[in-house]
Order: sequence, then C-alpha cells, then structure tokens
Amino acid sequence: MGELEDAVMTRVWKWNRPVTVREVLEDLQQERSIAYTTVMTVLDNLHQKGWVRREAEGRAYRYEAVSTRAAYAAALMNDAWSQSDNPAAALVAFFGMMSEEQRHALRDAVRIVQGPETQEAPEAPEPRQEENPGSAEDAAGR
Repeated sequence: MGELEDAVMTRVWKWNRPVTVREVLEDLQQERSIAYTTVMTVLDNLHQKGWVRREAEGRAYRYEAVSTRAAYAAALMNDAWSQSDNPAAALVAFFGMMSEEQRHALRDAVRIVQGPETQEAPEAPEPRQEENPGSAEDAAGR
C-alpha cells in the first residue's frame, strides 16, 4: 500500500463506518493540498485491490474497510516473513527491534493463540527419593 493509500485507509479504519470521498478529502485537506479526484481515484484503487467495499448512494459511493488495520499489519508481516530465506533469523532480528511494550503484546498474543490449556506451565514433579536412601538422618540431610 502506498503512502496516500495508507493515509486514506487510516481514516477509513479510524472512523469504522462507511465514508464518502468528500469526508476523506476534507480530513486529508487539513494536512495537505489534495484534489477530490485524487481521493476518488485512491478509493477506487483500494476497491480494486480488495481493501474496501463500496455501496452506491445516489451518484456517489460510500466506502467501508473489508478488514481491520490489525489484519493488514499481520498480512504484511506474514508476507515479509515468508519471503525470508531464514525465517528463524528474521524472527530473532524482528524481536530484537521490539520495544518492551511490544514484547509484552507478543507474549499476550502467543498466550491467546495457544489457548487456555497451554497458558499455565505444568508443575514440576516432586523429586523422587531413592528406595532405601540410608538412615533417617541421611534422608534428613544431617
């Protein structure tokens, strides 16, 4: 996704409702000079790529995101990771770039994916005592 497509999708995701070209245009114009036809073209391109669906409303369309920003980010990460010739090294490098907050989010995500049955570590077994360890004093460590 290009920079302008990302700027448009950011608004569609943030508003989380069907939007018009005019609404996106007016919000973008607070940051940059941009034409109505440019925003219309970007939204049409996003529709062609499958990122937004549209529904006719009079002579215009209302556009709505097909998936969430999180799903888009996950698809980007998966695509980049699958192109690596060494996925384990790529993950190690990626984890090394993470902030402490991101590492906590990763741990939480892994717990969610693993499900409740694997969230608790199994208890360590009690150490076994040998059959006839010697005298009672020896067993008590004296």
